[in-house]
Amino acid sequence: MLISASLKTISQSVAAAVLLGLLLASPAQAQRKGRTTSSTNADGSLATTAGTAAQSARLQPLFGGLTPAQATQLIGETQLKAIAASFASAAEASAFFTTKGYEYLGENQPDTAAYRFNLAWLLDPKNAEAYRGLGIVSSNRAASDAAIELLAKGYALAPGSALLMGDLGASYLIRYGKTKKKKDLSAGMELLQRATTTEPANAVAWQQLARGLYYQEKYAEAWDAVHKGQSMNVSSLDFDLISDLKDKLADPKGIFK
Repeated sequence: MLISASLKTISQSVAAAVLLGLLLASPAQAQRKGRTTSSTNADGSLATTAGTAAQSARLQPLFGGLTPAQATQLIGETQLKAIAASFASAAEASAFFTTKGYEYLGENQPDTAAYRFNLAWLLDPKNAEAYRGLGIVSSNRAASDAAIELLAKGYALAPGSALLMGDLGASYLIRYGKTKKKKDLSAGMELLQRATTTEPANAVAWQQLARGLYYQEKYAEAWDAVHKGQSMNVSSLDFDLISDLKDKLADPKGIFK
């Protein structure tokens, strides 16, 4: 078992090296002003793409709306096969790049994260976490419509995921904050209530639910949700929400004054 684990670690390290060697070279070349990059079509002919346009597509969710066939051409079919060959399956490769995407999000490198999530999607279009990652990237870019669309695709693939429920519900609330459309508030609350029921220890979902209850003017219930989330993870607290809540109703527990 220890030998198998070690071999798997080595395999993942090799895969990371392949990514750096085969893929990151292309974006770097694409950034050179005035240059173009060339890729090989499936029939062996050369396709020349403007470097800046190719680089931009790599950093947009789902490669800017490309089909899997078009995205494969952009990356290079040979390169994509070389990456997949470093893993036991395309699904395993996809999971690896999803994990890397979240790591880059945590390091505040959203463009690099987007590229990893795109690769994860291209390797396995049924990887719900690839859609979730791209949805988070879109949300951070203040593109709430795109975030909802991507997260909804992920949720359709993994309807039991409390994380997707919470993220999609929060995205609906973000859009409600801009548009004030009641259907967004209703959709968001339904998902967040489901998320906190499915995974009661989801502290972030409790804070998002509290925001929805605030919008519904249910201030006492909102405070209760805030405290539930706080009891699980203090870092989940939304201090903007707490400030808004205090203007409407003093904290019943007297914790926030």
